[in-house]
Amino acid sequence: MREILFEYELHPTTWVYISSLMTIGIYFKFGRFWSIRNLDILLLIAYAPGLLMVAGHRPEWVQRLGYSWLFTLSGMMLVRMLLDTWMVRRPLLEPNLSASGLIFTCIAMLVFLSTNVITESLKESEVTGALLADHVLQKKELPEADILGERPSVGYPLFHIFANFSDRPVPKDTPPEQVERALIRRAVTRSLALLAHLAVVLGLIVIGYRHFENTHTGMAMASLYLLQPYTAQTTPRLDHVTPAALLVWAAEAYRRPGIAGALIGLAGSLIVYPLLLVPLWCGYYWRRGRWRFLIALGAVLLGMTVSLLWISKDKETFLRQLRQMYGLEEIVGMLQASPPTEPGAGFWHFYIAYYRIPVFVAIVVLVGSLAIWPPQKNYATLLSCSAAVMLACQFWHMPGGGTYLNWYLPLALLMIFRPNLEDRIATTAVVPAEATWLVHLFPALRAKTPSSLPSAPGGPTTSTSS
Repeated sequence: MREILFEYELHPTTWVYISSLMTIGIYFKFGRFWSIRNLDILLLIAYAPGLLMVAGHRPEWVQRLGYSWLFTLSGMMLVRMLLDTWMVRRPLLEPNLSASGLIFTCIAMLVFLSTNVITESLKESEVTGALLADHVLQKKELPEADILGERPSVGYPLFHIFANFSDRPVPKDTPPEQVERALIRRAVTRSLALLAHLAVVLGLIVIGYRHFENTHTGMAMASLYLLQPYTAQTTPRLDHVTPAALLVWAAEAYRRPGIAGALIGLAGSLIVYPLLLVPLWCGYYWRRGRWRFLIALGAVLLGMTVSLLWISKDKETFLRQLRQMYGLEEIVGMLQASPPTEPGAGFWHFYIAYYRIPVFVAIVVLVGSLAIWPPQKNYATLLSCSAAVMLACQFWHMPGGGTYLNWYLPLALLMIFRPNLEDRIATTAVVPAEATWLVHLFPALRAKTPSSLPSAPGGPTTSTSS
C-alpha cells in the first residue's frame, strides 16, 4: 500500500480505533440512546479487543485472555440472537449518513481492502499450500510433518489446503520453483477472497432492496460489514468469507428452496457446520418447499462426496477424507480430549478439552429444538436463528474457535437491520413448485403444493412502531 499512497502505514490497532469511531458516528442513534440498535453496535465494536489479543504471535496469557473475551462476548450475542424473534417492534432507524455517503464509504473500503490484499507480501502458507495442493491433486501422500501448522479436521480437505493462510513471511531459502508456484496460488486465492467479499456486500445490498424494500438499509449493512476491524484482519481468508457468501445468498434465495438448499449444501460440504442449519430451514419449509430444499441439498452433498474419489489415492484415503468432510474426525478428537499443542489453536488449547462434550450436546439440543421452535417460523426467524446456529459452532470449533466471525456476521447484520417480517411465512413467501423446473423432474411435487395459495406476500413492512 505504501507504493500507492505516500508513507501510508495503518496498524491494525489504529484501524480498530478509527473504524470504531466511524461506526459510532454513522450508526449510533444518539436520539434513542437506549435502543437495541445501539446495543448491537456496541457489541460488534466490542469484538475488536479480543481479536487483537489473539492475532499474531502474542504471549500465551494474552491469547488466553483474548479467547476468553471472544467467548464471553459470543455468549452475549447468542442470547441476543435467540431473543430477536420476540422483538416485534422494528422502528426504521436509518444510519446518520445519507445513501450517497454510504455508497462512497462502501466503494472506498472495497478499494482499500482490495489494495491491502493485492500488495501484501508473499506468505509462507502460500508456499506450503501450493506444495500440499500439488500432492493432493497428484494423489501423493502428504508429508509426515505438519508443515501447515494449523490443520482443521472438519470440512472438504482440498478447500482447507487451498484456503490456508498465515502471517509468516516466506523463508529466504525457499527454492525459486516453489516461489513461482506460490505466486500463482496467491493470485488465485486472494482474487477469490476478494470476489467472495464482494458477493457478501452485493448480497446484503440485494436483500435490503428486494426483501427489506429499503436500498438505504442494504447500503448501511454492506458499509458496516466493510468497516469491521475483523473484515480488515481476515480479508485474504477464504475459509472465513466463502461460507459467509454462500449463506448470505441462501438467505437472499429463501423464496426458492432448491437454490437455498444447494447453497447451504455447498457451504456445509466446505466447513460442515452449515449442515446444522438443515433442521431450522426444514422447519421453515415444512408446509411448502421441504422436498425441493432437501433434494437440492442432498444432490450437492452427493456431488462433493463423489468428488473426493478424484483426489483420493485409495479406499483408505477416501474414507479418511470422507470422515474429515463430515466432521467425524473432529468428534473422535473431542471424545479423546486431545487439545492441540500450538499456542494459536483456539480457546480449547487453554482449557480442559472434556468440556467440549457438554458444549457439543448443548449445540445438538439447540439445533434440534429449532426444527419445532418457534412453531410459526418466518423470514426473521431464519435470519436470527441461522446466525445463532453458526455462532454456537464457535464454542465447539477447535482451531481458532471464536475468531470465525464471518460465519455469522453478515447474518447478524441482517438480523440487526431487518424490518418486521412476520408476514414472510413459507405458505405465502415461497415460490410454488408449479413455478419451478424441479416439478418436471419430480411430478409428485405438484400434488404437495396447493396451487390456490398466493405465491408471494402482499408486500413487506419496512418498519413498524406498533
